[in-house]
Amino acid sequence: MEKSNETNGYLDSAQAGPAAGPGAPGTAAGRARRCAGFLRRQALVLLTVSGVLAGAGLGAALRGLSLSRTQVTYLAFPGEMLLRMLRMIILPLVVCSLVSGAASLDASSLGRLGGIAVAYFGLTTLSASALAVALAFIIKPGSGAQTLQSSDLGLEDSGPPPVPKETVDSFLDLARSVFTCALTYATDYKVVTHNSSSGNVTHEKIPIGTEIEGMNILGLVLFALVLGVALKKLGSEGEDLIRFFNSLNEATMVLVSWIMWYVPVGIMFLVGSKIVEMKDIIVLVTSLGKYIFASILGHVIHGGIVLPLIYFVFTRKNPFRFLLGLLAPFATAFATCSSSATLPSMMKCIEENNGVDKRISRFILPIGATVNMDGAAIFQCVAAVFIAQLNNVELNAGQIFTILVTATASSVGAAGVPAGGVLTIAIILEAIGLPTHDLSLILAVDWIVDRTTTVVNVEGDALGAGILHHLNQKATKKGEQELTEVKVEAIPNCKSEEETSPLLPGSRNHGLTGSCGYAWEKCRCISLSPVSSASDVF
Repeated sequence: MEKSNETNGYLDSAQAGPAAGPGAPGTAAGRARRCAGFLRRQALVLLTVSGVLAGAGLGAALRGLSLSRTQVTYLAFPGEMLLRMLRMIILPLVVCSLVSGAASLDASSLGRLGGIAVAYFGLTTLSASALAVALAFIIKPGSGAQTLQSSDLGLEDSGPPPVPKETVDSFLDLARSVFTCALTYATDYKVVTHNSSSGNVTHEKIPIGTEIEGMNILGLVLFALVLGVALKKLGSEGEDLIRFFNSLNEATMVLVSWIMWYVPVGIMFLVGSKIVEMKDIIVLVTSLGKYIFASILGHVIHGGIVLPLIYFVFTRKNPFRFLLGLLAPFATAFATCSSSATLPSMMKCIEENNGVDKRISRFILPIGATVNMDGAAIFQCVAAVFIAQLNNVELNAGQIFTILVTATASSVGAAGVPAGGVLTIAIILEAIGLPTHDLSLILAVDWIVDRTTTVVNVEGDALGAGILHHLNQKATKKGEQELTEVKVEAIPNCKSEEETSPLLPGSRNHGLTGSCGYAWEKCRCISLSPVSSASDVF
């Protein structure tokens, strides 16, 4: 088990391969067996990556056929079924994994790991926001695009941008969603007109609470964590329910392993239908190319340099070996654009390929899929600076600080679904006083940027789980070492008292040997009955 914790599935498979025989035929047979074993073990990864490539080829081939909207809908149906299956499994997976994970950790470990996770999520998201703002000022994606309109991109039917909300109402909605497990809470507005006696007419925008469709993952996370702690607090009375959640969690993971074999097929049709759906990709990329480049470059730097460097600093291990075992979840994230939909495959691969403790992965990954949005913070900050440059607005230091803080905080409430991060950009724009009508331009290219966004989101969750696993192992080994040192020091302490015991005055003058003293100490530690026999000797 220790060996699997130190390596990933790729290294284990290479070491577990059969040894080659001394002869040439045996060597060839050994190579063939190793090759077949590798293909068998990594079949899911290879099929998933092949599904992405096949989907891109399928979409490119079908673009020339000018398919109707109905035909595109039929083409996307297998991909839609994949998303529905993944969303179906999210609810039991999140609840059961968090309940069993919180119940399996003692209060001190839960508090320590939770504190480290919150610090890790906050610092990585803040660093991602700072990196995005710096890249946006260097690349200047909004310069030269002031005359660009959403109609120029051929996406008039992409839908209106989200209705802007007050910054205070957005954070109040986030707090309300934490304490409900049903639907997500969203504020709507009702405009009331007031006529004063002097003839002045004023309009008041009154917030009205509404509940929108969609799974409230944030509320489920808090409820499951508190329930797990409460069951742990009950002691023996809560053990039956804890075992129930553990069994249900294992059964859910079996369902996940079955669904994963359908992922390559669903991914192929998801990617293909999205490419066919776009009307003019060349115009889209050339018009907003600098914005797309700035966002993807931020994702590459943060996901390829910053996050691996943080992992290496804490663990002193090669982060890319760790990431090598997670190719299937990354391909799923790239195709589905959903952190929540990637959660089942991420749990399966990080436990089986990288040997992360189940208690750690099932505790941290559901939380990370909800609150850790490094990729979303990057593209939100780039989008905010892009829209400011689009409107010829010079951002001052206070507005830049507001962008950093608001992007870091609002990414917690970003939905782990496709285009979920676009909704939170309106919060940033309202906070710095920018118009929200240009959000339609962001929506036009969101299907491109959202793919690398989701990959960086889930990568941050995975590396955070790896760091917590390493720190937990380190703390456990330190505790075992301290316990061993205490046991070893117990023997010489007993021996040291053989000549200074007040019950045996002058023991050295009476010729007591070290062995007799040790025997006395052993008896003294167990019972007081040997005292009388010892006094009789004297």
